[in-house]
Parts: sequence; C-alpha cells; structure tokens
Amino acid sequence: MHDNVSVIGAGTSGLIAARDLAAAGIATRVYDQKSRLGYPPKASGIISINGLESLGIGYRKAVTNELFGANIHAGGAVMKVMSRKPQAHVLDREKLNLVCYEEAVSAGAKAELGTKINDDMLEELHRSSVLVGADGPLSAVAKHFSMGSIERYTLTYKAEYNVSVEDPRAVDLYFDNSLAPKFFAWACPNSKDVLEIGIGIDGRHGNSKAAFEKFVRMKDIAGRIAGAKMLDGYASLIPMQTVRKVVDAKNEVVLVGDAAGQVKPTTGGGIVFGGNAARMAAKAIAGYINRGDGLGTYEKLFRKNFGLDIKLHSFLNMIYSSFDERKLGFMINAAKTLGFESFFANYGDMDRPSVMLKRFFLRGLAK
Repeated sequence: MHDNVSVIGAGTSGLIAARDLAAAGIATRVYDQKSRLGYPPKASGIISINGLESLGIGYRKAVTNELFGANIHAGGAVMKVMSRKPQAHVLDREKLNLVCYEEAVSAGAKAELGTKINDDMLEELHRSSVLVGADGPLSAVAKHFSMGSIERYTLTYKAEYNVSVEDPRAVDLYFDNSLAPKFFAWACPNSKDVLEIGIGIDGRHGNSKAAFEKFVRMKDIAGRIAGAKMLDGYASLIPMQTVRKVVDAKNEVVLVGDAAGQVKPTTGGGIVFGGNAARMAAKAIAGYINRGDGLGTYEKLFRKNFGLDIKLHSFLNMIYSSFDERKLGFMINAAKTLGFESFFANYGDMDRPSVMLKRFFLRGLAK
C-alpha cells in the first residue's frame, strides 16, 4: 500500500481532489501537460449555484454573470423559465481553474505543470503512489490501466462575440435534432457585453464547426451578432457515458471527472458531478491510506449519490433526441399549458432531476 497520491490532470476535478487529499494530510502531487491551466477555455461556464456551493471552492472570483433562467426554443415555440433569484453563475473557466490550483497548493499539494504524460511516466508513478486519473475524456490513465473507454461523445464548438446583450439574465437554448442532433445549441450572456454562441452535436453526426456556422446564420442568432466582433472559437469533446470501471483497487487507481465520464448527458456539464466525485474519491483514498478501507468505497459513494441522476439525465437526453422539430415544439407548448414554466422556475434543479421529481410529487400530494 502506498501512502502518497499522484493526480494526473490539473483540471477542476483533479485540483479539487488534490486539495481535499492534501487537506487530509496526504502527500499529493499534481501533474499536467499544460503550463497554463484552464487555457484555452474550451468548455462553457454555466454552473448551478447549488452545485458550486457543494464543491466548497472560492468560485466567486471567477463569476462573470448571474443567470435567473432560460428561454427554451423548439419547433417555433418558446418556453420562458425565469426565477426570482439567480439559479446559475457564468464563470471564467480559466480563472476557476486558477482558484482551484491556488486552493490545492495552499492545502499543501505540489504541482508539476508542463509535464509530458506517457505510459513510462504512468508506470513509474504507479510503482510509488496511488493514482488519480483526472486527465479528460481521452484519459491516458484509463487507457493504460484498461479501465474502459468512452464510446459516446458530443462534439461542441463555441465562440464569444462583443455585443450589447439585451437581457443578461437568461440563456437561450435551441433544440432541433436536424441542426444539433442529440444535443442543443445556445446563446449565453457571459456578461453584459459578451455573448457566447455554441452548439453540440452527436459525435457520429459530422463536424461541430460546420454545425456552428449553420447555427449563426439562423435569423434569430444572425440578428443578435450582426456587425459584432467574433473572439476566438474553440472545439471540445464531451463524454456522454461513464467508463466501465472508475476504481482499479488492485493497481490503486481511480478516475474522476471527464476521465470517468461523470458528466450530465443533458447539458454536458461536468463540474458539479466531477467535482463532487473528486471529493468522494479523496475521502475514500484518505480512508484507504489511513485506515486500510477499500478504494471501492469511492464508487459506492458516487453511485449512491449521483447514479440515479445520471440515469435520469440519460433518459431525458434519449427522449428529446428521438423527436423531430415539430414534436419538440408540441412538447414545449404542452408543457406551457400544463404550467411547467412556473414549476421549473420555482422547483427546477439543473443538476439533480431526482430532487426535482421529489418536489413535483410532494407538490402534487400537498394539493
């Protein structure tokens, strides 16, 4: 049994794990191929406030905007879901990573950035430490230890535009399987004068940049960014399933975050699920080193706390992915007729559909 930990990947999940491990008195070292953390900022930064609070990070330095709700577009119909108080923050992902890095180092973790990650290095670290694979959806750690590969991906492309945002309180979401198969497109106010336009498509359905170019030519979007300066655009890869194994107890290896596929299949958001998984992994590893507890505790904790929600997100993704634009529009109008705009505004939870279902049934029983 080893008494120190090597974290491979200095993204948000890896750094949260490193922080919690170091805070528990475990000698921890983080490795990453990048020398500049969080750059380029490929992922969008819409994260629920409740989810951020569960991670215990000082994220407020990275906040660029507050979102009160969303306008959901499908088949010519629009459902407006607006709360009286902020439901999500838009964060600068590079600043968020720097916050997590500072917290990990302050807790006592060491970091080696700009380090080449290859099989020889992984094998050397494996001989001397417990390994945490937090190195993204194409994880070298998962591959090296045969922990399973992720076969389903969403390809995204996004760019920012300098514009005067009409309503910075709401994100616009566009569902159209002919345009964004098995995912959606969006227009998010990152601030009062920066609008992010993005799209995601199923990994088997072509090129996300081509889909993006088609999306920005749509009348609604083209009008919003007419004459605006486009900032750099970025493509990214989102895992849409969890790996076969998140724990290899024999080799003392665990996976967290995108490396484990701990992402919401509805939105592609991985900060809340991956960050909480990192905290659970750190707790399990500390118990393993200090008391001889089994590393499998980590997987049990994650499945217990988030397994149902991942299944529900997958189910919701499957439902809207199977409908054409006309049926999606019908669903939106039906939901409005049934009063779901008000329900989502008051009881919605963008991370935990299981919590939202409980609220729905309790509300029905209370009537």
